[in-house]
Formats: sequence, structure tokens, C-alpha cells
Amino acid sequence: MSANSGPGFTQYPNHRLTAKPAEARVRVTYKGEVIADTREAVQLEETMEGSTVAPIVYYFPRKDVRMERLVRTAHETHCPFKGIAAYYSIAGGPENAAWTYEQPYDEMAALKGRLAFYPDKVDSISAAQD
Repeated sequence: MSANSGPGFTQYPNHRLTAKPAEARVRVTYKGEVIADTREAVQLEETMEGSTVAPIVYYFPRKDVRMERLVRTAHETHCPFKGIAAYYSIAGGPENAAWTYEQPYDEMAALKGRLAFYPDKVDSISAAQD
């Protein structure tokens, strides 16, 4: 265990998080506008005792997100596996539509500084093989 280890990994040993390259082109659109478009997404999968507990979440590198369309909010949440999440709203759109882990726990270092979007706050999040 490192000094920055997520407490959830000890508290819930049967809960697994796997972060890996998505190996697809992933896009987020809102009102017909592409907000994020990348071939470098990280795909996060969560399972417990072999069963999926959450849909796949794609984390985008900031360089592939139209950051000028996002506005940082004061909202924060804590995940015992990933750390403290900071949030962004889409300018002129839904509040807290995206989140990021700027200092994730060591086990989830692959998510550092990347953004993910809530599917119910954007038009679509699509992943396709090119």
C-alpha cells in the first residue's frame, strides 16, 4: 500500500476497477456540437464478484475536450477508489456535466486530469472502431 492508496480497495476487496485504453474513437456531443473527441480515452470498468456494477465510463484527455465550453464549479464528491472529483458544467447547458480526478489515488493514476461526462447530461457518448 502506498501513502496515497484508495481506502476502498481495502474496505471492499471484491470490488474491482479496471482502467485501460479504450481502443476506440470516443465522442461526446451536446446539442449537435462535439464537446470531446479522442482516440486516447481511458475506459473504466467496475465489477464486483465478476458482475458489472456500473456502465463503462470513458475518461478523455483534456487536449481532446473543448475546455472553453466548460465552466468549473464548486461541486466536489469523494470516491473511496478514485479520490476527490471536481466538476464542470457545459457553458449554457447542464450543471456538473463532467468530472475529473486531478489527484486520484495511486491505483487510479491513469485517470489523472482526464474528464468524464454524465450520459444523461449530454446528447451522446459514442465509441466506435475506426
